[in-house]
Amino acid sequence: MLGWFTGLKEQGKATGGRPLDNTGKIVSGKGGRVVVDGPFAESKEAIGGYFILDVESIDEAVTIAQNCPGLAYGAKVEVRPLLEVCPLLGESVSEEQFATATA
Repeated sequence: MLGWFTGLKEQGKATGGRPLDNTGKIVSGKGGRVVVDGPFAESKEAIGGYFILDVESIDEAVTIAQNCPGLAYGAKVEVRPLLEVCPLLGESVSEEQFATATA
């Protein structure tokens, strides 16, 4: 995976990415009242990390995802665009502004 990601960075396609730790908390319920340990190993799907790609279209991102070496071992890759405008605020915001606005 690291070699594949490094190749994408060298091509100028991957602009960032990080693995996600397998610990954390899940916040749910009205007003975020329920906080439990998670994610859980028994879940059917788990997110191991993410890549941010600089591509012209979702089809180009899908083509890149089809070359993910983890697919041969049963991994699944979800391809989704990033929004330029926060749907909650109706305006473009930085990650820091979004974190402050939604926290």
